[in-house]
Amino acid sequence: MAAARISETYVLRTYPFREADLIVSFFTRDQGKLRGVARRARKPKSNYGSGLERLSLVNLSYSQKETRELVNLNSCDLVNSQFGLLADFEAGVALDYIAELSDHLLPPHEVNEHFFRLLTATLEHMHTQTEGRIWRAITYFSLWATRLSGFLPDLREQPKLSCDSREIAGQMLRSHIGDLPERAWSKDTANELRRFLVRQIEAHVERRFLTPPIIEAM
Repeated sequence: MAAARISETYVLRTYPFREADLIVSFFTRDQGKLRGVARRARKPKSNYGSGLERLSLVNLSYSQKETRELVNLNSCDLVNSQFGLLADFEAGVALDYIAELSDHLLPPHEVNEHFFRLLTATLEHMHTQTEGRIWRAITYFSLWATRLSGFLPDLREQPKLSCDSREIAGQMLRSHIGDLPERAWSKDTANELRRFLVRQIEAHVERRFLTPPIIEAM
């Protein structure tokens, strides 16, 4: 039997599997992105409680065999949840967006400390009372996720981007999200930058995402 290990982990996505199980895509700090089976996780009394909600930060116990693609999840202890954001529709869509992009951008079994810290900083900012925090968070996340994944083009040479959008990008690349000026930028220019970044990401992963159209409609 494979030895269990415990990792600090963000839960990305879950999918129903069999009668009571879940397939879980999760991003560990020390092993990168993995997928596993959480047996009986859909039962009322499971070992996971509410720890498998999207973008929950947990200490996850799992067992991994070299010959199997899916690991076996044992249990998890909740460290931080996003439950406080669920009453806000915009925040809920933003969480879906962040989880969807992370799940498709992160390669399996590749440690990425910078991306882990990006998720932490973005989610912490969404819990603040800063004006425009949700739009700032998803724009910041989009820009840095594109950069950390290695396919952010030189924005100065993009004729489709206005000077305002390039200024926003420059501020975000120079600053931690919590240190950005509190003045709100134009929603139109932020949308312009996000649309551009999503096109870059979609070209990289060769698929269209579900959540950007919902964000643009809000």
